[in-house]
Amino acid sequence: MTQNRARTVFLLAHTGRPAAIRSAELVVKGLLRSGLGVRVLEAEAQDLPLPDEVETVKEATPQCLDDCELLIVLGGDGTLLRGAEFARASGVPMLGVNLGRVGFLAEAERDDLDKVVDRVVNRAYEVEERMTIDVVVHRNGDIVHTDWALNEAAVQKVSAERMLEVVMEVDGRPVTGFGCDGIVCATPTGSTAYAFSAGGPVVWPEVEALLMVPISAHALFAKPLVTSPDSVLAVEVLPHVPPGVLWCDGRRTVELPAGARVEVRRGAVPVRLARLHHASFTDRLVAKFALPVSGWRGAPH
Repeated sequence: MTQNRARTVFLLAHTGRPAAIRSAELVVKGLLRSGLGVRVLEAEAQDLPLPDEVETVKEATPQCLDDCELLIVLGGDGTLLRGAEFARASGVPMLGVNLGRVGFLAEAERDDLDKVVDRVVNRAYEVEERMTIDVVVHRNGDIVHTDWALNEAAVQKVSAERMLEVVMEVDGRPVTGFGCDGIVCATPTGSTAYAFSAGGPVVWPEVEALLMVPISAHALFAKPLVTSPDSVLAVEVLPHVPPGVLWCDGRRTVELPAGARVEVRRGAVPVRLARLHHASFTDRLVAKFALPVSGWRGAPH
């Protein structure tokens, strides 16, 4: 059923989670009660107890967000990254509600649903742009695959018993080569995701930079690198070795044959995130990881 409301919000939810179904029901009812329209994917609507006023669309394309002012995503990190695909392609800001564990991309938790609805209704949110990366795979001089990522592009080994042999490159110059489980090329947003697990640094989102983080490298020098946002990073899979695989945000994958070259640069299209809070990233970091800060006294006044 299609409605003619002045404002419409698109809702994306992980319908495989009971918590997401309950949360979606609360958000939808709150938005409709306040006069906003709600649009969902037809495939997800079948699993959600939604009123007839909710609009459904069949195709999961960027065009399904046409005329929507906001994309609300309910779920864990995987669902939020799925939402980021819609947000990037459509230009619609994404507001994430975390129903998973850490959820750095999320702006709210499941206990904040009433506040989320109120802020959306009153347009009491700000929009910030997050840097992405564009990824190009070369083979024998030809481009064989293109992709993008909000968090990271990870070049990884396929075989558990064999290391991946690679050479790292920055701005057209080789840095070092080694056997490893892989290389993570990440954005500041992705510094708290896979790159973090691999031992990379935490980078504040407002810092513009690119990261290269080796995974279990068999080498004396295999430190994480932080480069200019205008740098071009490259990972070359050496010839005559077992193939690798490229993962972008853990969602899209392509095989990397021996001799493949993966180039990573700043993305041409950012992802827009809706923000409800003015809390510093430092406070978010402490809260998300439950870091011990007892005894802190602060700067003297």
